[in-house]
Amino acid sequence: MRTTSESRGPARTQAVYVISVAAELAGMHPQTLRIYERRGLVTPARTSGGNRRYSDADIAVLHRIAELTNEGMNLEGIRRVMALEAENQRLRAELEQAREIALHAIADADRRQGGGDLVPLHQALAVFGQRPSIFDQD
Repeated sequence: MRTTSESRGPARTQAVYVISVAAELAGMHPQTLRIYERRGLVTPARTSGGNRRYSDADIAVLHRIAELTNEGMNLEGIRRVMALEAENQRLRAELEQAREIALHAIADADRRQGGGDLVPLHQALAVFGQRPSIFDQD
């Protein structure tokens, strides 16, 4: 089931929360958010005046950081886990795209061949000691 923030689509990435609101939503102190930013764990948007603005997606990242911290992981470990999770998500999307391309290619080949095999298969039976039938003239 989708959460409210997931179903909003573009609003999920729109940076609207000031640091104090983001910290409250994430259950953290604002200084903790600044530390996470310095460590490269979260990258809030900036206004033209330089103030931080956090999105719903940033809040979700902060919640994930809190989960990993509660499991005893240090900040460098959290950074690595989050990088691997992002890479895993990218690779899964790439695999799904490759599957879609393959399915479309198979469907196109079936249509062109009238629903037959992708590669025609011709079999011959060779009996030991006899000349193989593949050399016979038709």
